[in-house]
Amino acid sequence: VQLQASGGGLVQSGGSLRLSCAASGSIFSINVMGWYRQAPGKQRELVAVITTGSSTRYAESVKGRFTISRDNAKNTMYLQMNSLKPEDTAVYYCNAYVGMNGYWGQGTQVTVSS
Repeated sequence: VQLQASGGGLVQSGGSLRLSCAASGSIFSINVMGWYRQAPGKQRELVAVITTGSSTRYAESVKGRFTISRDNAKNTMYLQMNSLKPEDTAVYYCNAYVGMNGYWGQGTQVTVSS
């Protein structure tokens, strides 16, 4: 499984961005996909996950502001981020699980200015 993340950038506080993660390879085997982020000097943390059945789970810090979704026809996962805050600044990574094996895409930088 190969994952390609895109959509990061610089935005002002209160603004919006949409991240995309395109999957290729053995995508039929993917069960859970998710977004994680890592801020400077901090550990990587879960942002949101979505199952093949479109069940979702979010970190408390992003609930009500971020929406994860997937388009199975396009083999792409999205993260719509609204009401962005400076503390959302981080490198965002997409992730996919095939059984117990996790795969990571390259990160995309999100910077929110105050």
